[in-house]
Amino acid sequence: MKYLHEFRDGPKAQALAEQIRRMVTRRWAIMEVCGGQTHSIIRHGIDQILPPEIELIHGPGCPVCVTPVETIDKALAIASQPGVIFCSFGDMLRVPGSREDLFAVKSRGADVRVVYSPLDAVKLAQREPQRQVVFFAIGFETTAPANAMAAKLARQLGLKNFSLLVSHVLVPPAIEAILNSPHNRVQAFLAAGHVCSVMGYWQYPPLAQRYRVPIVVTGFEPLDLLEGIRRAVAQLESGRAEVENAYARVVTYHGNRAAQAVIEEVFTTTDRQWRGIGLIPQSGWRLRPEYADLDAELRFGTAEVQAEESPLCLSGQVLQGIIKPHECPAFGKECTPRTPLGATMVSAEGACAAYYHYGRHRQMPVSG
Repeated sequence: MKYLHEFRDGPKAQALAEQIRRMVTRRWAIMEVCGGQTHSIIRHGIDQILPPEIELIHGPGCPVCVTPVETIDKALAIASQPGVIFCSFGDMLRVPGSREDLFAVKSRGADVRVVYSPLDAVKLAQREPQRQVVFFAIGFETTAPANAMAAKLARQLGLKNFSLLVSHVLVPPAIEAILNSPHNRVQAFLAAGHVCSVMGYWQYPPLAQRYRVPIVVTGFEPLDLLEGIRRAVAQLESGRAEVENAYARVVTYHGNRAAQAVIEEVFTTTDRQWRGIGLIPQSGWRLRPEYADLDAELRFGTAEVQAEESPLCLSGQVLQGIIKPHECPAFGKECTPRTPLGATMVSAEGACAAYYHYGRHRQMPVSG
């Protein structure tokens, strides 16, 4: 219980942890599918205050981490072209492609800029009509509404120099891919509250019923996470497999229908490669044909770029919950935040970064 004193609501957190301890009768493996939840779990030591029968598995919940290598290489190729201003959120700049990252091309003179919203990139395109402005549109369902609005605004303004490099991925198909994997050990899921605030959780009951797996919509604070774990354990112990909403102050069953409408107008589902995992059918969004003129892959001819992951990087196994970060032989050796082999060590939501920054590489023996 050594970390409970750090929680904002320590006594409540301790009470929840004790409830979980009293109800557990066997071993259970629960996966969180959100990088923000992973960092909260590791930062506050939630996995260490739970009874040893409960294993928390870190899933593919970091959108930066699952952006495929070939998409990073496409970004590098576009950013390197003359007359291009390449805009991105800051955590993408150090994500390694097959040979280098966006910081490297920026250091050679490419105009790579950090923005805080895709609408900033639209405004930049207005101010710089002689240059091509490209926004790197990645993320789960959470970031899609703002990216869709940027596309709509660019269309309304008649901008011919704005485009999107799109690499959106979707949570429900990833959960199903994990459950279908021959390596799957997951017995319950904590669903990401911010994703469900946009999309609702109406997509999850069929998964819970088909695979007999509890799914609990959960927030990000220690109390949120412990309550989600408590509900998941209660279901597992009683043999139930239902969807529960433990984040009702933010999430509703149907979600934000206005946000879903703008997403539906601009994007359509597509097969998507996930870094370290491979192809998951219908697991992403791409621009609809009506918005194809805003597709940076088509505009810059990068659709056929292919790339390979570093053979030393086991981030795919980390993202699937097969191994913990410290079990990768390269963790803390060849792969550190200064010399990352994969995105899971770079991203602010990456599991490897969480283990490294919060000292797990000092607490646990490194494999190899």
